[in-house]
Amino acid sequence: MPATFGRLSFDDHSRDSAGMVYVYPVVSRRAGGVSLGINLNPNNACNWRCVYCQVPDLKRGGPPPIDLGRLKAELDAMLDDIVVGDFLRQRVPESQRRLIDIAFSGNGEPTSAAEFPEAVDLAADALARRNLLPDVKLRLITNGSLLDRRSVRAGIARIGKAGGEAWFKVDAANASAVARINGTRVKMASVERRLRLCAELCPTWVQTCVFAFDGQLPADSEIADLMDFLGRCRESLRGVHLYGLARPSAQTEAPRLSQVPAGWLEALAARLREQGLTVEVSP
Repeated sequence: MPATFGRLSFDDHSRDSAGMVYVYPVVSRRAGGVSLGINLNPNNACNWRCVYCQVPDLKRGGPPPIDLGRLKAELDAMLDDIVVGDFLRQRVPESQRRLIDIAFSGNGEPTSAAEFPEAVDLAADALARRNLLPDVKLRLITNGSLLDRRSVRAGIARIGKAGGEAWFKVDAANASAVARINGTRVKMASVERRLRLCAELCPTWVQTCVFAFDGQLPADSEIADLMDFLGRCRESLRGVHLYGLARPSAQTEAPRLSQVPAGWLEALAARLREQGLTVEVSP
């Protein structure tokens, strides 16, 4: 690993932290250690446009063709440096020196890559060859919008078979709020159907980002809609990751966004737990 790259921290999730095209390590506050990211959208293109997204120069669209040979080589090199090399000692704070997962995340919706199922197979094989499964998980961070594609379902099922899990984005549960936050038009009935389908294929958590907009907390009506949606889906879910803004947005709305008080977030988590949901909070 080149000496020019500094130590990792919660505050920096740079996709080029290892000087690679597809593979990047981060210290993840929600995962609780080192997460090895796979970025299948190196062109910064996504089918959504979330106002809190930290990707600079974000644009609409899908990824270019993925070089699976390069992805395999990068993944093998990074895993070897972590497992048998001195990456953890040199680059990671002592309290976080453990590999938690390989996460399909990156600079856009990972399931939009045509090669997504093959990339999952590569990652699962890389972990299996090093006897890291199931302790090191495969994770998919997804907006869930492409679950109707057979290839996407096949990739998610492979993650489930390997003992992994999906983190499915639901930041709001009414159409107007979703349009404002995620920059997409979607029917919540479709979101619910896809969420339940994802959970059938792979253990699934909902991830919900909560923040203030123009100094205003989310409206009571929006919170009520979200609670109702999550309550209906609770039997399908492993739980909810409720989190606030950790790093600045790279979108034009950035000056309008701010963190919600930690106590407010914990109070929301308590209300969700009263509905029988498992909730993890990252302010």
